[in-house]
Amino acid sequence: MATLPLFPLGTVLMPGARLPLQIFEPRYVQLLHDLLDAQDERSPVFGVVAIREGHEVGEDAVRALHPVGCGALLTQAAALEGERFIVISEGTDRFRLDAIDGDAGTPYATGRVTWLPEPDGDAATIVELAARLRSELTDFAAATGQEAEIPIDDRALAYAVPDTVSLDVADRQRLLESNDTESRLRLGLQLTQRELEFATALGAVASPPLPPFSLN
Repeated sequence: MATLPLFPLGTVLMPGARLPLQIFEPRYVQLLHDLLDAQDERSPVFGVVAIREGHEVGEDAVRALHPVGCGALLTQAAALEGERFIVISEGTDRFRLDAIDGDAGTPYATGRVTWLPEPDGDAATIVELAARLRSELTDFAAATGQEAEIPIDDRALAYAVPDTVSLDVADRQRLLESNDTESRLRLGLQLTQRELEFATALGAVASPPLPPFSLN
């Protein structure tokens, strides 16, 4: 078990995904300072967890969090006027949120977490599912007028479905919580086929969301 500073959001961060944030709440400004001050000793990683009940803004806004989140590696930070910052992070590894550390003494939530392994599953099934998913994503992109960049790596492909297909928090969380690459590819294929059917039936589909930009 490890401890990790947490940044609750109204979205789900996937491993490999890019996360831009605007930070201005004092507690998250302190989180940023703590990450930067300690970067000579450890990587500036914090945990992004999707909010299950509540919302992002305010001291008591978050009432419940989802059980699985994703590490976010801070890659860029720029200061604005008035203690505001623009930061860019990248999703790293999944973790299970075991508890909130009430003894951490930080103004932001600190979680006790367990980093999760990344098993793949049956190799032959993964090859089949990945090929089918790439085909469906290509069809979806064509149907919605997108120029999709579809990963070659099968594990990255499983996480990258929301980059092309507009999914709500619940569906994104299901992908994140999938136990292995095989099950995640299978779920991604089902979700993509579902959305492609909607697009075909309605003649239009919502554009995929832009990378999350939080005003915390």
